[in-house]
Amino acid sequence: MKIPPQAKRVFKGVIFDVYQWEQEMFDGSKVIFEKIKRPYTVEVIPVYEGKILVALQEQPTRPLSYSLFGGRVDEGEDELSAAKRELLEEAGLASEDWELFKIDDPSSKIDWKVYYFIARNCKKTAEQKLDAGEKIQIKTMSFDEFINLMSSGETHDNQLVADILRMKLEPSKLEEFKKKLFKNI
Repeated sequence: MKIPPQAKRVFKGVIFDVYQWEQEMFDGSKVIFEKIKRPYTVEVIPVYEGKILVALQEQPTRPLSYSLFGGRVDEGEDELSAAKRELLEEAGLASEDWELFKIDDPSSKIDWKVYYFIARNCKKTAEQKLDAGEKIQIKTMSFDEFINLMSSGETHDNQLVADILRMKLEPSKLEEFKKKLFKNI
């Protein structure tokens, strides 16, 4: 459910804004509903020289763990532009072969979407340009190593982990995912 037009912003934070509105219930009574809004985020699965790249990343509030490359969509920026920017900043990579893989809406209480992109045929075009709160090492993996990593619990990309675990139950779906990643390679 989107935040309704009559909702009022009651708190503006650095990342999160809080909205409230009066909502009529089935019995005619009224209660205050609340929802948080935050910038949408992007995640990128880059394919480089026939391998999948992942980030071994540490942030001040998160211990060292594996993740995809990505981050927040800046105001006025579309999701694909954000994905291209994040991949360039975090890995120094660019691609001309992008595909939107999926869009997740992780919580009913937060207006927030996560856009997952595949970037094929990536090329190294720059050095990493990390934010002050990022330490990122780039790790190269085969498809099977990537699937094992995502199934291991060593990553915080929970939505993609759930998808991959479901794919593992149907080997044809996992093979479709592999073909999608390595299409045109």
